[in-house]
Amino acid sequence: MKKISLLSLFTILTLSCASQKSSFAQVDPTKYMNTITADELKTHLYIVASDEMEGRETGSAGQKKAGVYLIDQYKKNTISFPTGASDYYQKIPAAFLNAKRNENLADSENVWAYIEGSEKPNEVLVISAHYDHVGTKNGEIYNGADDDGSGTVALLEIAQAFQLAKKEGHGPKRSILFLHVTGEEHGLHGSRYYSENPLFPLANTITDINIDMIGRRDEAHAASNNYVYVIGANRLSSDLDNICTIANAKYTQLNLDYKYNDPKDPNHFYERSDHYNFAKNGVPSVFLFNGVHADYHKPTDSPDKIEYDALAKRAQFAFVTAWELANRENRPVVDKK
Repeated sequence: MKKISLLSLFTILTLSCASQKSSFAQVDPTKYMNTITADELKTHLYIVASDEMEGRETGSAGQKKAGVYLIDQYKKNTISFPTGASDYYQKIPAAFLNAKRNENLADSENVWAYIEGSEKPNEVLVISAHYDHVGTKNGEIYNGADDDGSGTVALLEIAQAFQLAKKEGHGPKRSILFLHVTGEEHGLHGSRYYSENPLFPLANTITDINIDMIGRRDEAHAASNNYVYVIGANRLSSDLDNICTIANAKYTQLNLDYKYNDPKDPNHFYERSDHYNFAKNGVPSVFLFNGVHADYHKPTDSPDKIEYDALAKRAQFAFVTAWELANRENRPVVDKK
């Protein structure tokens, strides 16, 4: 676990403030952060991870129902589909999904929504989560509440918070793409399709914040859920790593655990979620994660087992990190290979 002393944090803050203007000094995002609530997340998740969605297998009727629910929430909050798109879907043909190993997957879709930036609209921050899961097996529904219903509903709440800020005259300076990807469970297919067919050039994509499983705790944190694993933030950009640290220290005070960020960690989580298809193309990326637990990829990963206080706080951390990235003077510098 990465330990950060008060002196080190002060040094980071001093250097960051000296190098560029921070958005935190301009508009306090606390009001908007606090609109991300456990109750609203719970309401969304009990729908997204309900039996009605049949485990959200890639391309299935259940996954498509979940996609319609997501789109309905964006419409309710008057958040449109992206500039340059014809609707809320990025359609992905079955031929692409089955090209690497034929699993007989049906056509599927990424779901996207968009808030245009007020000053630098051509620079785009992506906030991603996969909304597929593994469907049904032997007559049992795998609801995937944590994996990744938790990240899916976090995106809805983060988008709502940014849209409220925009309505009150504090919209993001950079554009934000909220990207719900499909096919993660079968090999990161949806994010791979987007990276190969981006709506906005990857050169203009400043960061991907990827949220995959943030609603539970693992055995290493049995005593407290006030933590989140931070993976990949420093792999390409020192700036991104510092932004995560500063945003957390100022607003959420989670224990940022860097155990799985170690390139030598045998789990290789850095390569196992959708941020990786951005990172391998040179886009600074951070993956937020709660670790695995006894219900991982089992039919018992159900919404009643989610710790909604932890889900809310981790979603708030993602939001304030995104707020800084979307509003700061300069995009994160890629200073590592």
